[in-house]
Amino acid sequence: MKPVAAVFVVSDIHGHPEKLIGSLFRAGLTDEAGNWLGRPARLWFLGDFFDRGPDGIGVLEVVRRLVQQAESTEGEVRALLGNHEILALGMKRFGSTEVPHDGIRRRSFEVSWTLNGGRDRDQELLTDDHAAWLADLPLLALDGDYLLMHSDNDEYLDWGDSVEEINATARAELHSDDLVAWWEMWRRMTARYAFRGSDGAVVADDLMRRLGGRRLVHGHSIVADQLGIEPAELTGPLLYADGRVLAIDGGTFDGGPCLVVRLQPL
Repeated sequence: MKPVAAVFVVSDIHGHPEKLIGSLFRAGLTDEAGNWLGRPARLWFLGDFFDRGPDGIGVLEVVRRLVQQAESTEGEVRALLGNHEILALGMKRFGSTEVPHDGIRRRSFEVSWTLNGGRDRDQELLTDDHAAWLADLPLLALDGDYLLMHSDNDEYLDWGDSVEEINATARAELHSDDLVAWWEMWRRMTARYAFRGSDGAVVADDLMRRLGGRRLVHGHSIVADQLGIEPAELTGPLLYADGRVLAIDGGTFDGGPCLVVRLQPL
């Protein structure tokens, strides 16, 4: 990674490119049109470009443009996979093919995609090039003292015992035609709330002891729900679990802000 003066994170844009562009402009990272300004900063997208909102492909195109624009500057833009990227890719690859299981209720990516806000337009415009780019993204990253992830759970450890191993295993599965492995990835990435409750700090500490970092950053679970307020009332991220965990999902699709958060040195 490039040495930078500041690190920013954003997550769960869910088909709202206009909200994303506005938030990045206000954070001083882009111009009003959403073009990278070239400052010595690193911006991380923590997943969930698709579903629930009208233009997931528009969000993906903004992200990819920023990644490319930042390459020739002092700054850097990187992205992680969220559960909705896995859902979109699974829908594209497997569609209505049923997932083998012992239960009664039918399981397929098409069923889950429909239940979780999938949009026909995104699938129609999702190209093979888009899919290949997404399938190469990591699940986890370490940036200084911060362990970055999409989902607030510890099921990432099912893929390995280090950030590198987890990312390599997940990438291999996303380059396979193993429907069951794909489904398990979707299932694991939808789990949440591992760091809440009386033992949340212990769970977070154990995960960081194994993977690195001094503070976890995640999206996936809307901050306003944890605070018991409406998303529109939210003004910033939530630091919880005795300061071990920072939640940044502002609930963009549900009327909340698209939070672009600067990570402070620890």
